[in-house]
Amino acid sequence: MVKVAIFLASLLTLALAKPHAARDLRLHERRERAPAGFASKGPAASDKVLRLRLALRQTDIKGLQDALYDVSTPSSANYGQHLSKEEVNAFVAPKAETVAAVNAWLAENGLTATKMSPAGDWIGIQTTVEKANELFDAQFSTFTHEESGVDSIRTLEYSIPESLKEHINLVHPTISFTRRPLGPPTVSTPLSPIVPQGNLTAAASCSTFTPACLQSLYGIPTTAATESTNSIAVAGFIEQYANAADLKSFLTADRSDMSSSTTFTLETLDGGSNPQTTSKAGVEADLDVQYTVGLATGVPTAFISVGDNYQDGDLEGFLDIVNYLLDKDTPNQVMTTSYGENESDMSVALADSLCNAYAQLGARGTSVLFASGDGGVSGSQSQSCTTFVPTFPSGCPFLTSVGATTGTSEKGATLSAGGFSNIFGTPDYQTSAKAAYLQTLGSTYSGKYNASGRGYPDVAAIGQSVGIVYEGRSTSVSGTSCASPIFASVIALLNDRLIAAGQSPLGFLNPFLYSDAGVAALNDITSGNNPGCSTTGFPAAAGWDPVTGLGTPNFANLLAAVGL
Repeated sequence: MVKVAIFLASLLTLALAKPHAARDLRLHERRERAPAGFASKGPAASDKVLRLRLALRQTDIKGLQDALYDVSTPSSANYGQHLSKEEVNAFVAPKAETVAAVNAWLAENGLTATKMSPAGDWIGIQTTVEKANELFDAQFSTFTHEESGVDSIRTLEYSIPESLKEHINLVHPTISFTRRPLGPPTVSTPLSPIVPQGNLTAAASCSTFTPACLQSLYGIPTTAATESTNSIAVAGFIEQYANAADLKSFLTADRSDMSSSTTFTLETLDGGSNPQTTSKAGVEADLDVQYTVGLATGVPTAFISVGDNYQDGDLEGFLDIVNYLLDKDTPNQVMTTSYGENESDMSVALADSLCNAYAQLGARGTSVLFASGDGGVSGSQSQSCTTFVPTFPSGCPFLTSVGATTGTSEKGATLSAGGFSNIFGTPDYQTSAKAAYLQTLGSTYSGKYNASGRGYPDVAAIGQSVGIVYEGRSTSVSGTSCASPIFASVIALLNDRLIAAGQSPLGFLNPFLYSDAGVAALNDITSGNNPGCSTTGFPAAAGWDPVTGLGTPNFANLLAAVGL
């Protein structure tokens, strides 16, 4: 009897030591190894506090995607009838039973969740490494990004209770590895005194591109926009600050027809700021505001500075800025972002969740544009590789990826990242355009890319030798970082004309861009290639290609294509 009592007591102790809910743990996400460039330093300290984010299953994400296409496809009866915040939230908010089940499980384990997104589809918890290892049957370790020396705590696999499989999409940060995102662009020329360029009348005269050169090349109007409700959001990350004095000097030199006092407004989140000392000026931020304020004449521009107090679980603020915009009653009609990373660093579930966040913005009427990256077929930046490296978020089908061209007789820039996603399939709007390119490509590079993946970029603009003012002096920069704000400015000016005519802004662009009218309104770029991975990369070709997409903007043609 004594032995039996001791045995039963031992079982009781074990039962109390490990919550009942942990018994049905099932593997949820796993990766074989850390991405290239990350080295393990061994198990993380058991008392280290982790801020984990849980993405809950959304009520009707397919319904949201259908609604997005419905309001974004020109042939649809509901084209332009963008959704309200409440309508979007109704699609993505988790069901009551999901919230109850997850909260009950967390409470059993002594944890309380905090709402982290407007719809409540992301929640946050804080716990120690020791507790997280037990809760998720994981082994959290410290990994060092060898290039930057930055440490992060990750696990190569984790589990959740079987009963919660239908309620939790993912836990982050776990198996996704975040590098500092792509940016800033490459400085092409030494800093030099500012020399006014004048308002050139012919793009062929341009060796360094200025607003006047781009106005000539793409037919972009110089007349000021009139609609104050229309605006551009410029995303700012990694302590890149937009300098107002640099913008003033830029306008004085290169937009003498505008008031040099024209500026941007500042919005901040996650502890973001925008110091104005000359030494704090950022190449990327200066470029982005100079080619939105200075090209989208009269369109209000907001520089959104995201600090490093991330609320999105070490996603570098990428989800935070989306949630920030979604929480507005009226989000900015255009958002341009010149940052990104390699798709392979992220888990499929995390990439999918972020992509669906961009779908929410598109459904609200925001045109979301991202630079495609600067590594050709080798990813966000040039690197050694054997198979082609897709970038993120360019592979997401719910945004517009912008590649780069070079020269006044445009051709694809060698740096222009482009290819095919390994996560996202081909969207319907791209099916025929992509099929035509693959037929032309034939068996070239077979096995180096995913032929069934979503192709990117969608469009392009000048991305080499773009003149800016930085730290009070002139220089030129190169990268798809240049192309995204340039194309975004064109869209913002189109939106101004649409709103003035009593119509809706364009919102999610791709169904329009890939339509017959959209394709015909762009300058098709048929030469150039994007080398990488010890290859010459994809060749540009007639129609869509993974170097320049569908081509570069022609303002007059686009204006006609939107019915004005």
